[in-house]
Amino acid sequence: MPEIQYRTYDCKLDADIFICMANQVWPGTYNEKHTEEALKKTINTTAWDDDKLVGCVRVLSDGYFFGTVSEILVLPEYRRKGIGKKLMELAFDTSPTSLFFGAQPEVCGFYEKLGYEKSFQSFRKGKPRKQ
Repeated sequence: MPEIQYRTYDCKLDADIFICMANQVWPGTYNEKHTEEALKKTINTTAWDDDKLVGCVRVLSDGYFFGTVSEILVLPEYRRKGIGKKLMELAFDTSPTSLFFGAQPEVCGFYEKLGYEKSFQSFRKGKPRKQ
């Protein structure tokens, strides 16, 4: 496998490319315009195999009090190769604040291995995604 290239503060992350990768991890219907707006509001760290986006972590921060990982995505065929770990390390390094986020129970061990501690319980109240 070729060496993975990482880009911090990836301001040029294309919405179509992100949607293509996201659909391989979280299949759904994503609006390109809304995705583009969302990507502009986060600190994006990406992982590339040549010109193929294989992973991304997005951090949303107010710059002082709070930062959260809105999502971390790694293509299924690239998992268990250290990409998620590296993305999370870079996300922490680039975040201006501490990071807080929720996690699915099956991946809690991954975050604990990276030095994250369980803290507060997360809550969710759903809304349909804008189309």
